[in-house]
Amino acid sequence: MTKSSSAVSAARSPGKMSRRGQGAGPAPYDFRRPIKLSREHVRTLQIAFETYARSCGTLLTTRLRAVSNCSLISIEQLNYDEYVASLANPTIIAVVTLDPLPGTVLLEIAQSAVMTAIDHMLGGPGGTQPERPLTEVEMPLLRSLVERMLGELRYGFETLVDIAPHLKEIEYNAQFLRAHAPGDAVVIASFEMKIGAEECISTLCLPFNTILPVLSKTETIVLSAAERQAKDRALRNLTAGLSAAPIDVAVRFQPIRMRTDDIVDLRPGDVVPLGHATSRPLEVTVNDIVFAHAVPGNQGARLACLVVPSPHESSSKESGPQ
Repeated sequence: MTKSSSAVSAARSPGKMSRRGQGAGPAPYDFRRPIKLSREHVRTLQIAFETYARSCGTLLTTRLRAVSNCSLISIEQLNYDEYVASLANPTIIAVVTLDPLPGTVLLEIAQSAVMTAIDHMLGGPGGTQPERPLTEVEMPLLRSLVERMLGELRYGFETLVDIAPHLKEIEYNAQFLRAHAPGDAVVIASFEMKIGAEECISTLCLPFNTILPVLSKTETIVLSAAERQAKDRALRNLTAGLSAAPIDVAVRFQPIRMRTDDIVDLRPGDVVPLGHATSRPLEVTVNDIVFAHAVPGNQGARLACLVVPSPHESSSKESGPQ
């Protein structure tokens, strides 16, 4: 018994192994991220962030009077602790709210880029800047610049949702921020920012639970020219097919109710009163749905009916103003 069982299992093992080898194999699954951004969601965010980046680059050029540029690099989904661990220390972090959306948004800019921007706003040439905390004179300049940048963020997201960004505070160390729980999912947009000769990577951190409902409501599917032509052609074919499809049309009297024993006792020649008034038109139906009214008649040797206005239309015309 043991030998035969082992022989059967030995004979089946190669088959199982070969079937498993033909598949794609096990796929990794991160239980900390049960929901991920779909391709359509990433595409929608890409359009919004690219609009923001172009507007932000124009704003920096005009505000700082220095050739500046801002371009989107990537959009990725991380946990909040992973995002914080990737930030430099010190750095400039703007804590922002997006009314009426819940949650806290973080806008991070390298300190060197911030010091260069402030130097340009004060009439300086830019260049290498010292790493130090901002003074009481420099902090209002930075807040004004960030608020202007948040206005461009509102412009970038106006096709998705109407938001009112509000700057709450500015921090230097992300380790001291408790904006989200360590395991919370966040969406990180990375931008390449150039201010004169200074280049840095700026990031925007959006809570996943804040942006997902917005993306779910405003899913946009971008079709190519060929896909749009195929969709229009299918719509025309469907419309033409439905227009030419034959359907059964019935003309009927007003229905009546009868007892079961009366129906069973019916014989040829019996007369059943219908209760349909002679002045009332018949009902024209399709699949028991009344869509018109008609009066009976004939066309040559064939029975026919003449479509007339419904009783409701006739009564409304008679009761109208004289």
